Amino acid sequence: MSLVSVPLTTSAGEWLERHVDSDPLVRRHAELGDGLLPWALGLFVLAVVVWWAGRGSRREGGGGARWSALPVRIVLGLLSVVIAVGAVVDVYRIGDSGAKAAWHDGFSKTEGS
Repeated sequence: MSLVSVPLTTSAGEWLERHVDSDPLVRRHAELGDGLLPWALGLFVLAVVVWWAGRGSRREGGGGARWSALPVRIVLGLLSVVIAVGAVVDVYRIGDSGAKAAWHDGFSKTEGS
């Protein structure tokens, strides 16, 4: 589902970018948003590989399947962690830049009246 939502969200963001005043913070947010699709695609592909590998090892009794070998499971686990952390960091950066773009003119450290 996240793989489908990334292009939809990016498209909505690009529409909004065309309908607000040009601002470097908005452009930065849009640029960062464009970088999320590879992470979502990587998560999707890895999830399919892990799912497929699990199905194969169950069909073969969980014994001698090449996917159930410890080194393969370790590599898949490490790839999963690396891609998931990369995606989370990217989402954080996108959200932070969006907040900065939205609030840069409307925030003051002192209380307003």
